[in-house]
Amino acid sequence: MADVIVGIDLGTTNSEVAALVDGNVQVLAADGEQIMPSFVGLSPEGTPLVGTPARNQYVIYPERTVKSIKRLMGSGERVAMGGPTYSPPEISAMILRALKARAEAVLGAPVRRAVITVPAYFSDAQRQATRDAGEIAGLEVVRILNEPTAAALAYGSDREGDRTVLVYDLGGGTFDVSLVQVSGDVTEVLASHGNNRLGGDDFDQLLLDLVLARFVATGGPDVRDDRRAMSRLLRAAEEAKKRLSFEPYTRLREEHLAVRDGVPVHLDLEVSREEYERLIRHLVESTLDSVHRALADAGKQPDQVDEILLVGGATRTPLLSELLREKTGLVPRQEVHPDLCVALGAGVLAARLGGHDIDRVLVDISPYSFGPSYFGLLGGRPSAHCYHPVIARNTPFPASRTDTYVTMADNQEAWQVSVYQGDDPNALNNVLVGRFLIEGLSAVPAGNAVLCRMDLDLDGILRVTATEKRTGLAKHITIEGATTALTPAQVAEARRRMQDLFGDGKDLTEADLDEDDVDDTDVDDAAGIAEAPAAPAGRSSRPAAGRADETERGRRSDAGDRSSGHEIGGERERRVSISEARALLERGQRLHDRMSAEDREEAVMFQQAIEKAISGGDWDRLRAATADLADLLFYVEEG
Repeated sequence: MADVIVGIDLGTTNSEVAALVDGNVQVLAADGEQIMPSFVGLSPEGTPLVGTPARNQYVIYPERTVKSIKRLMGSGERVAMGGPTYSPPEISAMILRALKARAEAVLGAPVRRAVITVPAYFSDAQRQATRDAGEIAGLEVVRILNEPTAAALAYGSDREGDRTVLVYDLGGGTFDVSLVQVSGDVTEVLASHGNNRLGGDDFDQLLLDLVLARFVATGGPDVRDDRRAMSRLLRAAEEAKKRLSFEPYTRLREEHLAVRDGVPVHLDLEVSREEYERLIRHLVESTLDSVHRALADAGKQPDQVDEILLVGGATRTPLLSELLREKTGLVPRQEVHPDLCVALGAGVLAARLGGHDIDRVLVDISPYSFGPSYFGLLGGRPSAHCYHPVIARNTPFPASRTDTYVTMADNQEAWQVSVYQGDDPNALNNVLVGRFLIEGLSAVPAGNAVLCRMDLDLDGILRVTATEKRTGLAKHITIEGATTALTPAQVAEARRRMQDLFGDGKDLTEADLDEDDVDDTDVDDAAGIAEAPAAPAGRSSRPAAGRADETERGRRSDAGDRSSGHEIGGERERRVSISEARALLERGQRLHDRMSAEDREEAVMFQQAIEKAISGGDWDRLRAATADLADLLFYVEEG
């Protein structure tokens, strides 16, 4: 430990230090804080402040605080801080000194050597200024490392053969995109482009402007001249932005934000991810221009890029990944913590320079995707078996994500939430890992929002919660071992269920149907497939739900002619009948305790008839037994 080398990300907004600990590269923390704000200040008493304390005083004493000094590196400018002036390397040295002290406290040894990262576009003067800052802080800068190269090292791209990597780095205050060519131990930045005046701070400001406008529109006073109120609002906007990366809605609450006529005024408003993404869309789209410029400068086409790495906290915004995927056809990688990625890459190089063979940063990720089935369009046709992951494969542990679904029928009282593991858009081709029913939904028109939240912890335990947005009514299920591989018995059972569903075992999807096999089931009928045939008039226990962003498309696609009834004969009709029968059997099991002894005896008889009809392929008998059981369950429910 006497000659330890650390890796440092000296960032515009935040800075971090990483080192090899117990065989793994880790970002080092102080008081539980891994990310240190790149703020330096002097308190009114003259005490030097670095990091979070300096950021906290910035709103109240901006003249005594310096931020974003990285933008001035390599220039001859000096900045004032409570009177005296300092050069950019001197301010940066104060940040490096704090990181050095943090590393020494964690490692228990002196730290004298460091790898420090810089943007790929930094000039020689800016790089030398960074070296000067290191020397002032008492560090020997053994290597100046380009930030996109650091990201590639964190992901281990240099150990995966010859690759062309696009590194998209959107931090708090700057944006740049780089094309990196990796070949063995040689990593070359082919081209870079960006905007050093664009970052997550701009997203915060747009959200803050929206919140202020709404606050004033609802009768609140204008607090733009109130530093303390603006500080609280800015912090609330920052936290709301972070939550909207994982939640479809968030609420901002600030009590006693201001005073009007001697009466305290509170802030309490909701912002949706959809609203937020509309606000920032033009800024995100402007970054795509830089992507195209970088590709053109490197002489590359999108299909010549092997992978996209996302770096910087602002890249968590789902809109960004969606637009990149649309433009390039690649799913961006983000399994390494985007705020810590560059520091971790610097730590990898530091460990290698210290004589340790480190391939990449080790990250616990989910090997599978998870999500519920829903009603939507599958192969261009309405289907109750659509699927879209809520938690995507390769998401780091622990993970928490929420998506919005809506009821498909007026007065719909329940939704049967079927949770699947897999990536196929047809839920039936994925693995069912759990199922539960949320009942007692409000008797309102179709479109009632239900939030489906999934929490996946380090032990692979998946907790799924369905919550009615308007009332807070919630139901959940906990699925242990969600990320473990299926046992042979589970595989055999899945195959049996699929064979029962498809009859002859052929793996069909909605897209395999002939043009004549158009689904003549309307939205309400399809909703019934998931639990029961058409429910009695005036009552809707149909549990199907649609994704909020797809429901309207599903309704439009179903606007043609509708007919009632089916002839059980074609392959598709047989599959639908089996699906209905299976759902009816489950419904019967849930009502078992409410049945009289006579009803139970009848139910068992009908259930056995259904199972026998399915196994024997007797479709007429299946139709009759299903109808008998449906009638019985109707009377049990009504009684």
